[in-house]
Amino acid sequence: MLDMKHVDSESPWDVAYWLRSETATLWPALLGSLSLRRSRCIRKNCVACKSGEQHQSYVLYGRANGRRVAVYVPEDLVPEVQRSLDNGRALQDLLHQAAPRYIKALKRARSGATKSDEG
Repeated sequence: MLDMKHVDSESPWDVAYWLRSETATLWPALLGSLSLRRSRCIRKNCVACKSGEQHQSYVLYGRANGRRVAVYVPEDLVPEVQRSLDNGRALQDLLHQAAPRYIKALKRARSGATKSDEG
């Protein structure tokens, strides 16, 4: 892991190396939200629906091609999906951190190349 004191002197390669090392353990990674929903079923005399308890199920909500999508998630897969969502948020945070660092490193590299070309 790169020492944060050296962020002002890192190269684009340093940023890429840092990002690869930080993201190595973040697979699988998903974006979206996991929700527990309750709904009625189609059976006329369902005890759960009549009591108001209804039926619960998990759904992963996300976006595809600009549209909201929902995918049923079986209860036994909920922990893995939640872990993947946590990884997705961590990956997103790392990408936000990487952007300014990489741009600054590119500028430094360009500046250094220009100075060495002139010298």
